[in-house]
Amino acid sequence: MRHTFFCIDGHTAGNPVRLVAGGAPLLRGASMAERRQDFLARFDWIRTGLCFEPRGHDMMSGGFLYPPCGDADAAILFIETSGCLPMCGHGTIGMVTFGLENGLITPREPGRLRVEVPAGVIDIDYVAEGGRVRSVRIRNVPAYLATRGLAVDVPGFGPLAIDVAYGGNYYAIIEPQGAYTGLDDLGAARIVELSRTIRTLVRDMYEPVHPLEPTIRGVSHVLWADRPKGDGADGRNAVFYGERAIDRSPCGTGTSARLAHLHATGRLQVGDRFVHESYIGSRFTGRVEAATAIGDQPAIVPSIEGSALATGFNTIWIDREDPFWAGFTVV
Repeated sequence: MRHTFFCIDGHTAGNPVRLVAGGAPLLRGASMAERRQDFLARFDWIRTGLCFEPRGHDMMSGGFLYPPCGDADAAILFIETSGCLPMCGHGTIGMVTFGLENGLITPREPGRLRVEVPAGVIDIDYVAEGGRVRSVRIRNVPAYLATRGLAVDVPGFGPLAIDVAYGGNYYAIIEPQGAYTGLDDLGAARIVELSRTIRTLVRDMYEPVHPLEPTIRGVSHVLWADRPKGDGADGRNAVFYGERAIDRSPCGTGTSARLAHLHATGRLQVGDRFVHESYIGSRFTGRVEAATAIGDQPAIVPSIEGSALATGFNTIWIDREDPFWAGFTVV
């Protein structure tokens, strides 16, 4: 049996986005959180087939557009090599851009959208000109600092104090300290190697659980924070996800988690802007929009602004006669 998926490929700030515009499975559930669980239970082969080799690669991510369950203009289900995420910032910017430019999303009010994702409902402002979407600003789900000062002894590297914050996914955040003097001193290959070990060590000692949505749990990403490299930036990062991927964008949920981290530690206030630089130098503009709470956890409402570009249309077949129909990974 051959399954056909019609895709729009592109990137947000350098990180790939694959919008699956045709071929999405019918999902059960009264919310996108429930639909996410149904997708993982019955259709995860679609994620691995589209994101893993030979149809994808280590950095591949994207998602599907669905009719919303509640009061929203559209709904998004995210897929990437690391799993089916509750929220993805760069993916949202890309899929909203490609969806609007190709008539797949019809806003009730031009310039504004409400989008349902597994982590909740997000409000979006966008600027369109000449048939192109020039920028997208996401008012993200509430973000918070989950814990501080996890003492992790990394074999062959040394001790680190690690904080964990939530911005749509849970991040282990590492600031310069000890053997970690900066991103350029480590290099990409070493960041990947260390991040896999650090994520395992953090998971062994601590499992964060979202106060309102218990299916969102566990550290999935590692964010290495650093001083900015370019003029006008406030910070730089390298975000590790999957098994060997470094986000080419500044990472939307990672930027949200970093904003919550900096706010909780007194380094950002409500209304402050934070220009976040990626490992390759691309940028998102983050802002602490408001203080709020998630259950009894103090939190913030973060926003992230960026832009995306489509690179082309792509018709992908997943054929059950293909020995690699569900994809594969090497490492």
